[in-house]
Amino acid sequence: MPLDPRLLEILCCPACHGDLVERVDGLHCQGCGLLYPIEDGIPVMLVDQAKRVGQ
Repeated sequence: MPLDPRLLEILCCPACHGDLVERVDGLHCQGCGLLYPIEDGIPVMLVDQAKRVGQ
């Protein structure tokens, strides 16, 4: 289930404050490359729970 676009407008990466893009596997930061998981439709915006992925 996709996130509400209004939520994506206000969320930013807690590590670098970069923009986030929704992917199948979570929210991807365009700035630092961290991927934040989405659990039960809720983004987990904790840096220690994020994974570093390529673009």
